[in-house]
Amino acid sequence: MRARLPLRLMRAAAFSAVCLALAVLGHVAAGGSWPRPWAVGAAGAAVMAMAALLAGRERSPVAISAGLATLQLSLHEVFALGGAAGISPPHPHIRGLGESLGMLVAHLTATLITGWWLARGESALWAMLRSAGRRLGAMFLLLRPPSAVAPPSRPAHPPVTPVPARAVLRHSVSRRGPPLPAV
Repeated sequence: MRARLPLRLMRAAAFSAVCLALAVLGHVAAGGSWPRPWAVGAAGAAVMAMAALLAGRERSPVAISAGLATLQLSLHEVFALGGAAGISPPHPHIRGLGESLGMLVAHLTATLITGWWLARGESALWAMLRSAGRRLGAMFLLLRPPSAVAPPSRPAHPPVTPVPARAVLRHSVSRRGPPLPAV
């Protein structure tokens, strides 16, 4: 099943909002400053464009988490840019390997949890769409005129001889009736 444009844009917008919010909040929580508005706007537009291109079909949890992790790393680097000359040294708030390792672990953990959450939503959405498609297909068949629903002509089969009801019911037991009185 392929996603048409409205569904594709809706899925891309949801992914972009979650990805961008995670990157901004992760950047600030890890000790960075608030990203500049131009950086958030440019990053949001880029993430939305990429997500819209990739939102045409259902994605696996691994693909969602890998894409989210790649985008988180890219967004973190974009948010580290700024200053008077336009570019400052990346991560001026990091003083040593211990802090950068802690930030990496925090980003990775948040990314994996968010990727799992997005993958669960993705599978639930596609399951709901498949179910709705089956139901609509069944309703469509019920609403069509009988001539349109008739199956195509079948090859000729030898005639089936009916079995008399007496032969079928020969071994059945009928115990129907009112209950016996209590003693």
